[in-house]
Order: sequence, then C-alpha cells, then structure tokens
Amino acid sequence: IGEPLDNFDNAIAFIRIISSPQGKNISQRNISLSTCGIVPKIYELAQLKLGITLSISLHATTTEKRKVTMPITKAYSVEELLKACRDYAKITGRRISFEYALAKENNDNLDDAKELVKLLKGMLCHVNLIPINKIDNGKFNKSTNENIMRFRDYLNSHGIVATIRRELGSDIDAACGQLRKKEVKKC
Repeated sequence: IGEPLDNFDNAIAFIRIISSPQGKNISQRNISLSTCGIVPKIYELAQLKLGITLSISLHATTTEKRKVTMPITKAYSVEELLKACRDYAKITGRRISFEYALAKENNDNLDDAKELVKLLKGMLCHVNLIPINKIDNGKFNKSTNENIMRFRDYLNSHGIVATIRRELGSDIDAACGQLRKKEVKKC
C-alpha cells in the first residue's frame, strides 16, 4: 500500500531483488509499478530502462477533473504527466498501462472517451477501464454496463487498446476501495 515513487529507492531495490536470479527470478515483464503520477520520478524511472510495466492511475482527461480524485494533480497537470509518459515509453520501449476508473455521470461519457483518444493517440499504451465500486456515502456511483462498453468500444475503434477490468468482490463489499471506506467509517 502506498505510492511506490515516494519510496523510489526501495521500490527499485525490490524490483531488482525479485527479478534477480539470486532472488525469485521473476521476469520484469511480469512486474507492474502502479503510480498516481509523480512526474520527476517517472523521468528518473525511465532512465533505469527496467523491463517493468508502468501503470498510471489517470481517471480523468482534464487537469481540473483529475484534481477531484487525484490530489497529485495539484502538483502535476495532466499535460505534464502525459509528456512524462510519452518520454518514458520512448526511452524504455515499454507500453504504459493507464488505469481509468469509470464513474457514472462523471467521466464515463463519449466526450471523455473522445478526449482520452486525443490525449493518448500515438502513444505506446493500454487503457484498463475499471468500473468504480459503489461505496456507502461515496461521491461517485458505478457507471452503467452500457456506458462502460461504449467507452471501451470507442477507444478500441480509434486505435487505443482498452479492456474492462473484471470485477471481483463488490457483491460482498470487498472490492477495491470498499474495505477501506468501511474501515474509515469505524474510526
């Protein structure tokens, strides 16, 4: 748990150990580093030319909209983040995975899909669409299956490879975000 690029040296040491023949010998191609997008550290990571997959929690197509769900955006705009991602892909030759949680009537419409295509066009990337989980008293609701599929289909038809993440655990309030929210309420 936590932001790996805030713990850069230890995260890199772990990747090197786990992928070493003297460690677990796990191929770096099977390792994903998921980040909110600390731009200077993305540039630093690119210089290491590791074989890992960089996963960026994007979740919005504009800086203003992303600030609502991703506070790091107050420090680094969407434009700055995507420039760092383009440079990372060029330097490493590795495809970037963009995580995009779809919330009903927030970021799941065709306008957002069109904007995402504009932002990512020509980049070596993949978009992982995540149906947002319903959280009691949460600000956002789950997008409809129709909107999720329409969003995916629009991206795919415009050259951006997109898949929908399989949902697990939401039926028992054990999916991503749900356990944390319940625990926070108890405090």
